[in-house]
Amino acid sequence: MSARIWLVIPTYNEAENLGPIVHAVARVMDEIAPGEYRILVVDDSSPDGTGQLADALAAELEILEVLHRAGKGGLGRAYIAGFEHALAGGAELVVEMDADFSHDPRHLPALIAAADEADLVLGSRYVAGGSVRNWSPLRKLISRGGSMYARAVLGIKVRDLTGGFKCIRRPVLEAIDLDSLRADGYVFQIEVTYRAIGSGFTVREVPIEFVDRTVGASKMSSMIALEAMLLVPRLRRERTRQLTRSP
Repeated sequence: MSARIWLVIPTYNEAENLGPIVHAVARVMDEIAPGEYRILVVDDSSPDGTGQLADALAAELEILEVLHRAGKGGLGRAYIAGFEHALAGGAELVVEMDADFSHDPRHLPALIAAADEADLVLGSRYVAGGSVRNWSPLRKLISRGGSMYARAVLGIKVRDLTGGFKCIRRPVLEAIDLDSLRADGYVFQIEVTYRAIGSGFTVREVPIEFVDRTVGASKMSSMIALEAMLLVPRLRRERTRQLTRSP
């Protein structure tokens, strides 16, 4: 079904969170854009039955669709599949967000409203008014340090580069060549923003309160952190080569 706004929620073992997050998002969207939105759950064959639960919810809720992927293929690939599905469904705005309530649906009106003046809107923990709750000092250091590291290497001013709460206008997704995005994990978020800036699109950060999940297991791992360290410089090198080849 076609809709102007698509909200893409990737899932892997989120059975306990799925129903509450879908209903919470629907309540907010019914207030600000009734009849104009669809929610898309992209499930990577969760062994805890998240996919089957999503199908049951979709049978009850007209605004919900489910995209099933064969196996755990990574966050980046899940988002790309969701973006392509949303674009095929007529999306003019695509919102990406987590299923575990770390991205609170109450921030959706501000993100979507900001897209009237910006091509890419980031829900930011690290601008004035933004915050993080329920993280250990080490986790805060890793997250903030990762954004600072990426900002320095890439030479851009965005303060929260690793966040996954975004509102993206259709022209951005059409311009950044989704099929060529290679990063996964949190680096995927950096790559999308970096490519958008490199393509001349405007980016705005909107403050959010990020609250660590209370149900389910975090997907953060040492491999994801290592990927960030290794791949961020590659993004800069690829961008430099593109500029060098440009007439």
